[in-house]
Amino acid sequence: MGYVYILRCSDGTFYVGSTRDLHRRLETHAQGLGSNYTSCRLPVELVWFDEFERIDEAFGLEKRIQGWSHAKRLAFIEGGFDAIKGWSARERKLRATPGR
Repeated sequence: MGYVYILRCSDGTFYVGSTRDLHRRLETHAQGLGSNYTSCRLPVELVWFDEFERIDEAFGLEKRIQGWSHAKRLAFIEGGFDAIKGWSARERKLRATPGR
């Protein structure tokens, strides 16, 4: 099993991670031991997570989400993948091309 998760930090930023044990990982974040990023932005709140059969699948989505802007992460948290359709640079470029 694997999980990918998004935390909202006290400063309004988002932290994205993956783990095999979500409950334990959230506890370590809450104690200030989860990561250097979250340790100085406590408290943190779990705002989204998903479960995967394999940890490498969770890790892959984690890395994908980490490349997104704050606005895209927020839209995803609020509406899932449907909410971010068309957000990729390639799709935006195609829409901006005259005659399309």
